[in-house]
Amino acid sequence: MNACKRPEDDSRPVIDLALFGALGDLSLRKLYPALYHLDREGLLHDDTRILGLARQEVKADAFRRRVTETLQTYVKDSELDREAVKRFIARLDYLQLDFATAEGYRAIAEWRTAVRRDTEAYPLVVYLAVPASLYGDICRNLQAGECLDELSRVVVEKPIGYDFESSCEINDAIGEVFPESRIYRIDHYLGKETVQNLIALRFANPLFGTQWNQNHISHVEITVAERVGIEGRWGYFDRAGQLRDMVQNHLLQLVCLIAMDPPANLDADAIRDEKVKILKALQPFSENRLNRDVVRGQYIAGTINGKSVPGYLEEEGANRDSDTETFVAMKTSVANWRWAGVPFYLRTGKRMPEKLSQIIIHFRQQPHYIFDPDQRNLAANKLIIRLQPDEGIALEVLTKDSGLDRGMRLRRGPLHLDFSSAFPQERIPDAYERLLLEVMKGRQYLFVRRDEVEHAWHWCDSLIAAWRDMGEPPRRYPAGSWGPVASIAMITQDGRSWYEDY
Repeated sequence: MNACKRPEDDSRPVIDLALFGALGDLSLRKLYPALYHLDREGLLHDDTRILGLARQEVKADAFRRRVTETLQTYVKDSELDREAVKRFIARLDYLQLDFATAEGYRAIAEWRTAVRRDTEAYPLVVYLAVPASLYGDICRNLQAGECLDELSRVVVEKPIGYDFESSCEINDAIGEVFPESRIYRIDHYLGKETVQNLIALRFANPLFGTQWNQNHISHVEITVAERVGIEGRWGYFDRAGQLRDMVQNHLLQLVCLIAMDPPANLDADAIRDEKVKILKALQPFSENRLNRDVVRGQYIAGTINGKSVPGYLEEEGANRDSDTETFVAMKTSVANWRWAGVPFYLRTGKRMPEKLSQIIIHFRQQPHYIFDPDQRNLAANKLIIRLQPDEGIALEVLTKDSGLDRGMRLRRGPLHLDFSSAFPQERIPDAYERLLLEVMKGRQYLFVRRDEVEHAWHWCDSLIAAWRDMGEPPRRYPAGSWGPVASIAMITQDGRSWYEDY
C-alpha cells in the first residue's frame, strides 16, 4: 500500500496513546515499529498522538531521535519511508514520570488538554509495557490524577501474575479502575496472521469443519521452540520457568483455538466463552500421569549453528543450584465429546535447534488400507500450521509416485499455502500491529478475558504443585537438541513421534 494512501471508509479512530515503559525493550523492538507500520499504511488518524512515559530524564527531541534510530534498526530498509517516518515521529512526545507515586500524573491530563481542546471526545489508551507489579499503582495513580474517563482503555502484557493468587491480585487492582470491557490483556500469538487463519480455516471450510473431531483426528501436536537462551532475563525467568512463561499463555491459547466449538458469532465474548470451556475441560495430572506424560528439562552446554553456547546454570548471573525448567513436554487431553480419546502433545523449550512455532493436526488413517504394507506409516494426512518463522498452512496428502517402474508406490507431499509466496505484494503484519489496531477500534476478540487467565493458572498451578511434591530435578539436554530423550520416549510409547522425526 502506498505510504500516503488512506482507507476508503476513513474509519480510523482518534486516540491519545500513553505508553508506559517508553524506553524499554518491548517498546523499542515491537511497539514503535508496529505503530510506524500502522501509520505508513494509513491506519492512524492524523490527530492521533503518542506520549512516551519513563523514569529516565530525557528531552522530547532526544526521545524522538531515539525512536527514529529504533525504526532504522528494527524496520526493513525497504519499508522505511522518509515522509512516513517524519509524520510518525511528529506524533510523539515524552514525559518523565515516577510510575509508583501519584505525584506527576496530573501532567498527563495537562498534556492531553494542550494537544486537543476536547479530550472527552477521544479515548485515552494506556499501554503498560512495564512489570506487572506496577499495574495496580499506575492504574490508581491515573485515576487520582484525573486522567481517565468512561472511554479510557488499558492494555496489559503477560505474564498476569506468577500463579492464580497473584494473578487475582493484579486483576483486582486493574479492575478497581477499569471495567472488564475496557481491559485488553495481550497474548501476542493471538495477533499472528496464521492464528487468525486458523479460525477461518476451521469455521469457514466444511472440508475441515466436518472432520474436526475425535472420529477423524488421531492426535494434535504443538511445538514452540526457541533458539535463544535467557538473553539477560535471568531474574525474571528463573522465577517463572518455561511452564509459566510459555505454556500458561501461548500454548494454552493455541490449544483453545484448536479445540473450541464454533462460537455463535465473532463477538469477543462468544469466542472467549468457547475458549473458557476448553480450559475447564483440560485434564489435570495425577501422580501416575505426571511420571508418564510430563517431561521437564534444563539445557546444558551445547552447540547451535556451529557455535558453543553455555548451559543454563552457566549463564551470566545464574543461580548454580537452580532447578527451573527451560523445557516442557507433555501429553494432555480435553475431556469433552469432540476430543474424547485425542491426545494433545505440547512441547516448548529454549536452546532448541531452530526457532519454530507450529501446530500439526494428525488425521486418522483410512480404516481399510490397500497399498504397500511397508508404506502404511505414510497413510495419514497432516495439517501443518506454521506460526513462525514463515507463516503458512500446508495439508500433507498422499499421491502416487510418478514413473513406470513405481507401480502404486505412494509419496507424501504438501498442498501448500505460504503467505509470503501466495501474496507477494502484501507485507504480513506483525502481531502487534493487528493488536494495537484492535485496541484503537475498541474490539476485544483478540484479547484474553480475566476468567481465561484464571482457569489457565488453576491448571498450571496444579502441575507445578505436583512437581514440587515429587522433588525431582529437571532432566538435562544439550543446547541445540530437541530436549531430553524422555520427551521422545513420552510420545513413542503411544506409537507416535514428533513431526521432525517422521
